[in-house]
Amino acid sequence: MFMGEHQHTIDSKGRMIIPARFREGLGERFVMTKGLDSCLFVYPMEEWTELEQKMRSLPFTRKDARAFVRFFFSGACECELDKQGRILIPNNLREYAKLEKEVVVIGVSSRVEIWSKAEWESYNKNASDSVEEIAEKIVDFDLGF
Repeated sequence: MFMGEHQHTIDSKGRMIIPARFREGLGERFVMTKGLDSCLFVYPMEEWTELEQKMRSLPFTRKDARAFVRFFFSGACECELDKQGRILIPNNLREYAKLEKEVVVIGVSSRVEIWSKAEWESYNKNASDSVEEIAEKIVDFDLGF
């Protein structure tokens, strides 16, 4: 399981260190793709395979299903860590997520997300303003709060 928030930087070649806590869970090879909310999603191969199977079951006759599958898979790339624990983020993905120098890497249960620091701060501020409302709508069990 991935959790936590880590501040990192991207170097001039588009490389970024994956937090040590996430490396073991991601394994030697993993998949990065365009995520929702202008961030990147990073999946261990096992999670990616499960997600791929779910996507295959979407009805290809539905325009919205085709659009989502295209969006998700067209941006996907297989990644490997270098000896320093870095990955190279392709230019198209850096542009999509507005990644420049400062980034935030967060653990979200079964995946890792990579955010531009500015986008994360904006998203986090807006989400924290309405998190109680959201919880009332989607959480149907007691979190113990």
